Amino acid sequence: MNISLSYSGDYLELLTPELENKLEAIHKGIHSKSSKGADFLGWLDWPSTLSQDFLDDIKETANRIRSNSDVLVVIGIGGSYLGSKAVIEALSTPFQQSKDIEVIFAGHLVSGEYLKQLMTYLDDKEVTINVISKSGTTSEPAIAFRFLQQYMEKRYGDQAAKRIIVTTDEEKGALRTLAVNKGYQRYVVPDSIGGRYSVLTAVGLLPIAAAGFDIDQLINGAKIAEQEFGKFDTKSNRAIQYAVIRKHLYDAGYPVEILATFDEKLKYVQEWWKQLFGESEGKEGKGIFPSSVSYSTDLHSLGQYIQDGKRMLFETFLMVEKTPVDLTVFEAENDGDELNYLSGLTLHEFNAACHEATASAHLQGGVPQVTITMDQLDEQHLGHLLYFYMIACAYSAYLFDINPFNQPGVEGYKTNMFKILNKPGY
Repeated sequence: MNISLSYSGDYLELLTPELENKLEAIHKGIHSKSSKGADFLGWLDWPSTLSQDFLDDIKETANRIRSNSDVLVVIGIGGSYLGSKAVIEALSTPFQQSKDIEVIFAGHLVSGEYLKQLMTYLDDKEVTINVISKSGTTSEPAIAFRFLQQYMEKRYGDQAAKRIIVTTDEEKGALRTLAVNKGYQRYVVPDSIGGRYSVLTAVGLLPIAAAGFDIDQLINGAKIAEQEFGKFDTKSNRAIQYAVIRKHLYDAGYPVEILATFDEKLKYVQEWWKQLFGESEGKEGKGIFPSSVSYSTDLHSLGQYIQDGKRMLFETFLMVEKTPVDLTVFEAENDGDELNYLSGLTLHEFNAACHEATASAHLQGGVPQVTITMDQLDEQHLGHLLYFYMIACAYSAYLFDINPFNQPGVEGYKTNMFKILNKPGY
């Protein structure tokens, strides 16, 4: 298993003695759990400390859901849904998520139309709900759960309690209290792991397992990454390299990073990555703004700006080396579309050529480049990739002298909204 990383500049030239010393201090602070926000470094050794009994319990619950339900509705917002959705979408076929069960997400937006249509859609299907919230009072998922809990109780009566699973705080909070009173099955959101780092906890593992994917291999990939990226070596640790390159480019006048892929299945990996880096770094007037594009689709829209627009962005390509299914261009009798010159080329090879051409053109246009390549898309490689991004994000934020694990700015809109809506106390 391997993640390779390449950079359009000279990485070794960036490693000044002063930077090496700072990186070593960051490494020690992270691994001794003494750095800023250390109370939320629980994800750091989570893969290696996770018990098989815990994974087996998740799989047992997932199998029960799959045996009695056509649909699992996951209610959550931010880190409570993006991680599991990223993995499920990356491993699913474009037109069929799973043979046995469909996983639908709610509570990540407020829309009466969406909820009404969702409940109508569920009417002729067997349903289980997994509501995920540390407190149970986050407005968007709480609103969705209020309606969906009522729907389940009207439809299933006393049996509804067996079809609602709660993932919340272990000891306190409105959702925990409700779960205890109603007798809902409960899983824990660990105190030491924030939402955007929680994909490898029950928050992400239960929906992923219910969708039919191998969480043992997902965790195994993260374990390998934990061991690999836990070593302090600025010349070989790609998580450190990525963090160093990002900070260098920011200091050089490139405050926007575009994560570019050539695989639509990675769309929600990009969305998860945007939350991870945006919420971790965007503080104190600092931080890189994370954005994303999907090629070659966006080469015919945003590609113009990236090529010729304001020189404020750098581009990180996330590439997959192998694909399990492909098509080869065949030779047509009538070459009206002028594609016969591609005869014998696979579409994966076409995208590889498109990547090479795009990277070259954008580099010539003044866009610095990073390329991260993973061998293939499966559970083990995704677990490895997700952990890579989490540890790289921690290094990157600490290079900015920022706490990666709080999000004070998120409270701004909530306070204003509660005032507008006349919530008691506001």
